[in-house]
Amino acid sequence: MTPELTPMPSPLPVRNVVLLAYDGMNLLDLSGPMQALATTNRLQGGEIYRLHVASAGGGAILTSAGLPVLTHPLSSLDGLLMADGLHTLISPGGSVGERFCIDTALVAWIRQAAPRAQRVCSVCTGAFHLAEAGVLDGLRVTTHWASVQELQYRYPALQVDGEPIYIRQGRIWTSAGVTAGIDLTLALVEQDLGHAAAIATARQLVMFIKRPGGQSQFSTSLASQAAGAARFAELHAWIAGNLEADLRVENLARQANMSPRTFARLYVAETGRTPARTVELMRLEAARRALEETRLPLKRIASQSGYGEEQNLRRVFLRQLGVSPGQYRERFAAA
Repeated sequence: MTPELTPMPSPLPVRNVVLLAYDGMNLLDLSGPMQALATTNRLQGGEIYRLHVASAGGGAILTSAGLPVLTHPLSSLDGLLMADGLHTLISPGGSVGERFCIDTALVAWIRQAAPRAQRVCSVCTGAFHLAEAGVLDGLRVTTHWASVQELQYRYPALQVDGEPIYIRQGRIWTSAGVTAGIDLTLALVEQDLGHAAAIATARQLVMFIKRPGGQSQFSTSLASQAAGAARFAELHAWIAGNLEADLRVENLARQANMSPRTFARLYVAETGRTPARTVELMRLEAARRALEETRLPLKRIASQSGYGEEQNLRRVFLRQLGVSPGQYRERFAAA
């Protein structure tokens, strides 16, 4: 009698990943995601991700850091992608000078290739290439905080959100500047291979934390000071020191020596957000910092950051970050 054979688990499928390149590209926008995927390959013991770096004409392109990168021409990928399929397309960011310059040849290729890709992603100002190709129309997207206004102005069909480090809209992913591309890549790995694989890659890269997409690009207090005129600088400092107080518009207006209506109108005009939104973000940031840097009980953190009750703190974290305060502390606590 022939013994029954136990079938061996099938190997993981190879995923073709194309990373676009062009002169003036940010080196880390390319090398960060590429290294994260290469590290995942090594940890998984095989070629899970087959990486292709391609530019319009191929050959050496010069990154903004001055380091040349050798690339394949996009035309060389046609046969490969027709046979094996395009799994993930990544458009890195960068610019020559202050304004992002569109590479028309890349845009033309993206228009043809994006519909065939299982995932289309951008890092930093790489979103401009996807937007020019029409890939992002009608979607909520992000980019580097310094380019948010330009992206929204040039492509009004987009819903540009400068807060998160990355955003997923179905098969379309966009991320903020530079190192946020690694965070996005870890999220891709987690989608493909699970949480443990993503954490193993992050650990191997000696990343301090694996950040969720809802994490803000920068400090709310710093952003408020940068966006607002000197008129509200003292108010922002007062809010940060009195988060547990009643911070309704009427009380903020009183602190700013204005009528509530005048205060609300001027504040939105000068900062780009409502007073309530600033308070919300400052309270969330204070709670996050307390969870990262202290071992205070959640009830105390909720009180100090202005949420009052622990259940309010939990609701805000689940809504804004997709994790509970306890889960956030487990991921990001310094010790």
